[in-house]
Amino acid sequence: MTSRPPSRLLTALLCVLTLTGVTALAGCSDSSSASGGKITLGFSAWPGWFPWQVAQEEGLFAKNGVDVELKWFGNYTDSINALSSGAIDANSQTLNDTLGSLSGGAKLSVVLVNDNSTGNDKIIAREGITSVSDLKGKTVAVEQGLVDHYLLLLALQEAHLTEKDIHLTNLPTDAAAAAFVAGKVDAVAAFAPFTSKALERPGSKAVSTSAEFPGAIPDHLTTSAKLTKDRPKDVQALVNTWFDTLKWIKDNKDKAIEIMAKRGDVTPADYKTYDSGTTIFTRQQNIDAFTPGVTSAHLDFSANKIIDFIVNTGLAQQRPSIDGLFDDRFVKAVPQ
Repeated sequence: MTSRPPSRLLTALLCVLTLTGVTALAGCSDSSSASGGKITLGFSAWPGWFPWQVAQEEGLFAKNGVDVELKWFGNYTDSINALSSGAIDANSQTLNDTLGSLSGGAKLSVVLVNDNSTGNDKIIAREGITSVSDLKGKTVAVEQGLVDHYLLLLALQEAHLTEKDIHLTNLPTDAAAAAFVAGKVDAVAAFAPFTSKALERPGSKAVSTSAEFPGAIPDHLTTSAKLTKDRPKDVQALVNTWFDTLKWIKDNKDKAIEIMAKRGDVTPADYKTYDSGTTIFTRQQNIDAFTPGVTSAHLDFSANKIIDFIVNTGLAQQRPSIDGLFDDRFVKAVPQ
């Protein structure tokens, strides 16, 4: 997060210490907590982010007093670039890709853990390939530099292989899945719902998934550092809306699945198969994740582990600083 003048920082800290909810935040006297104007929130095809569609259709943003333009990106990379360039105010993205943006100079804040991928990122191979080791010499499609490229590299490393042992084809994730189904490549690394498309190829199977790498792929609400600095009340409203949405989904499961499946362009039956592969985080799991620690359950530990990996493998050219990246005041202030 960008630095603040001492007097403003002190005011903000006092506000955080006395927070019990969004009303308390609104009562802080610092003018930077004032709300106003529309927030553009980006999201794309991932089950852990489809609840935002429910929030929009059920009017939950408005109920929390925040004006949100929910912007859908058919290409996930475009959403990352939009946040980094300032074209949108907030985005749904992985920690891996946030760290990549930081290494390029973007000023960002992670304010919420939506979920962890626990199986919905997969490496899917054609018939006859039964393990990651069998990928040696084979052609694998993946969107280079993004989260499933990272998953692929982790899986290759575990199998005592490197990227040099395969023929990598760089394609957008939707195109990579389509190329695999068309028989143009031997395997694909992709995330849901594109995994459903890839598995349409007869005889195909997942040879590795994110379930094998706990904590490696956390998914977040990431904002510009400017938004958290200038409009904390509205950021709080976004975070509150998320947890209100999870409660609404729990109380209206069938309708929620219908909304989310439609946004993902899959059937409700297909959408239900994503449940175990995406672990949605509770408020307490958020607080635990934001707390510094020494396991992959803690964001600071995961971030440093990811940075080591992406720098050593060339996915990032320089080591980004994570000082001020993780802003836990909003999840801590969510009404219980």
